[in-house]
Amino acid sequence: MTYAHLLYEERDQIAYVTVNHPERLNVLNRATVDEIDAVFVHISGSEALRAVILTGAGEKAFVAGADIGELARQTPLEGARTSLRGQQVLRRIETAGVPVIAAINGFALGGGCELALACTLRIASKNARFGLPEVKLGIMPGYAGTQRLPRLVGAGRALELMLTGEMIDAEEAFRIGLVNRVTSPADLLPTAEKLARQIVGNAPLGVRLCLDAVHHGAGMPLEESARYEASLFGLLCATEDMREGLNAFLEKRKPNFLGR
Repeated sequence: MTYAHLLYEERDQIAYVTVNHPERLNVLNRATVDEIDAVFVHISGSEALRAVILTGAGEKAFVAGADIGELARQTPLEGARTSLRGQQVLRRIETAGVPVIAAINGFALGGGCELALACTLRIASKNARFGLPEVKLGIMPGYAGTQRLPRLVGAGRALELMLTGEMIDAEEAFRIGLVNRVTSPADLLPTAEKLARQIVGNAPLGVRLCLDAVHHGAGMPLEESARYEASLFGLLCATEDMREGLNAFLEKRKPNFLGR
C-alpha cells in the first residue's frame, strides 16, 4: 500500500503508520487526514493485524498541528465540515478494534495532540511537547480534543491547557496521565514495539472486547456499563481462545490464540 503523505508497513501482526512530511513538521492537512482515514479503514477490516504503532517522521514532530493555511481560507460552513471530518477520522482510529499506540517524538500540538488522544496508548520521547494552542489563533480544538482530554486528565487540568494554550513537556504529560510512558528518543520505537508485541501475544478477541467495553461503556451509567461488560464476558466464554487460554494455564504452557 502506497500513500503520498504516509509510510505504511505490516510486520509480525503489527501495522506501522508514519505521517511522512517532516519538512512541514508532519502537518495534518486535508490530504493527510484522508490518507489516515483510508489506512485505518484497511486496518479495521484486517483479521491479521493485532496492534498499530502510529508515529511521525523525523525528530522534530509527531504531528505539529493542522494546516493553518488551509484553516485560514475556510468559511464557517467549511470550518464545521473540517471539524466533523477530523472527528470522524479520529473516531475511526479510536474504534479500530485493535490497540493503537502513539509513539510521540517532538511536537504534538493542536490536531496532532488530538490525534494522539484518539490512540489507545501514548508513548512519548523526552523531547515530546504537547499542547492545544488553538485559542492563541482565535479558534478552539475541533477534532474532539475538548472531549477526550478532560476524560483523560480531568476537566481542570484540561481546561488549563486549552485556555492558556501553553505547551507541556513529556514528564508533565506523564505526571497528569496524558501519556503512559516516557523514553529516550532512541528507545521510543523499541518501547512501542515491545508494548505492541505484549498485546499481540494475548487473546485477540479478549483485547478487542476490552476496547469495546471501555469505549462503549464510557457514556453509560455504571450499572448499565457493568451489564454490558458481563455480556461481553459471556461472549468470550463461547470462544476457542477462552478454552485454549485456561487450559494452557492449567497445563503450564504458553497459549496459542487463534482469534476464534
